[in-house]
Amino acid sequence: MTARVLDGAAIARQVYSLLRQRVAALDRHGVRPGLAAVQVGDNPASRIYVRNKVRACTEAGLYSEVHSFDADCPESVVLATLDKLNRNPCIHGIIVQLPLPRSLDATRILQSIAVDKDVDGFNWRNLGALVDAHPTFVPCTPLGVMTMLDHAGIPVEGRNAVVVGRSGIIGKPMALLLIARGATVTVCNSKTADLGGFTARADILVVATGKAGLVDGTMVKPGAVVIDVGINRLPGGRLTGDVEYRSAREKASWITPVPGGVGPMTVAMLIANTVVAAERSVAVYPLATANQRVCRTRNFAGS
Repeated sequence: MTARVLDGAAIARQVYSLLRQRVAALDRHGVRPGLAAVQVGDNPASRIYVRNKVRACTEAGLYSEVHSFDADCPESVVLATLDKLNRNPCIHGIIVQLPLPRSLDATRILQSIAVDKDVDGFNWRNLGALVDAHPTFVPCTPLGVMTMLDHAGIPVEGRNAVVVGRSGIIGKPMALLLIARGATVTVCNSKTADLGGFTARADILVVATGKAGLVDGTMVKPGAVVIDVGINRLPGGRLTGDVEYRSAREKASWITPVPGGVGPMTVAMLIANTVVAAERSVAVYPLATANQRVCRTRNFAGS
């Protein structure tokens, strides 16, 4: 068996095509969705990520602006900028690019973003509401994973799902989304004893630890769906995921590549969340309820 590839870049292009239609509808209401990014410091990876998000805004017809600060910028300046953006009616979504310099209180900064503009879904109110399947916004990477599963017609209800990774922005919300869709979910981490014993029972395996090659083909159930969220840069500069791709692909039914898998979908969901925020600002609701957005992410992303 050789797994079929879940091409996140191709799915993202379809998402953007549908989002452009919704952006055109907003234009008829005199609204252009606006996304503001705040970047502190000169982290090379952060520059690339912000540039990719700005490019995605342009592709989907959104307005975007970037507020960049030196690494030694006082926290008060960042907070003041976020306060202005919270009150700016032309800005519907706000993100703070991570990581932040250690001199800044990342928690305080992230929690200062207004809930209705928290398109990354990192605000505690959004994360907490996800437990009850009623968040204002779902974190972009888990939402992108669910959208990929829906796009490929991969059933979730009744399946055994294993999430390797326990972060508050990927692992935990990923588990909650799978639970909301009726999967039986086990959450592991890189230190789990007999990790392979857990992963080998997964019908859907999501790996998000930031440890290159943590999971290989011997740890994958034949026919499983393998979602590799990790992205790691090897000494030679090559990018790789948390899953050993070649061996896992020989066992899985579907697998995501790195790069080109989950990454493009994360950005696409950021744009989708920003469009939703703009739609709410003029009471344009192409979607039904918060619960449906969580439980049927195909509708949420407009795909």
